[in-house]
Amino acid sequence: MLFLIFYAGDDRYAIESSRVVEIVPRVILRKLHHAPDYVAGVFNYRGTIVPVIDLCHLIQNTPSRPYLSTRIVMVNYRGKNNIDRLLGLMAERVTETLNQLDTKVTSSGMKVDTSPYLGDMILDRSGTIQCIRLDYLLSETEQINLLPMEQKTT
Repeated sequence: MLFLIFYAGDDRYAIESSRVVEIVPRVILRKLHHAPDYVAGVFNYRGTIVPVIDLCHLIQNTPSRPYLSTRIVMVNYRGKNNIDRLLGLMAERVTETLNQLDTKVTSSGMKVDTSPYLGDMILDRSGTIQCIRLDYLLSETEQINLLPMEQKTT
């Protein structure tokens, strides 16, 4: 299985590459006032208004830093009613992939109710990488408010 690796602070995280549509440079976002702080804003992606979640802010409560390698990862988000919708994920140091056998992905044995998107761990020679469970990134209310039902993925 191929994973896209990114950082939040000094910690590494992974997203299954099969869910990635495109990786785009950081762009100017339109702020959504009164949205949760980790919602960085929205932008026009190929004619569709797409919300962007700042993963560094969501995970560590610190906004992504404006590195040259800070990117917006466009993903297919399977939400309510099993409909795929586009979602942008801003992350730092989006520069590498990892091809990992399923047998090397292991459960941490821990569950954090307030962070259901934090999944299994990958062990490599540099330490641990935590997998992000994309389908648990947004609550049902956030899905309804942030992801319009008529949106189609490309």
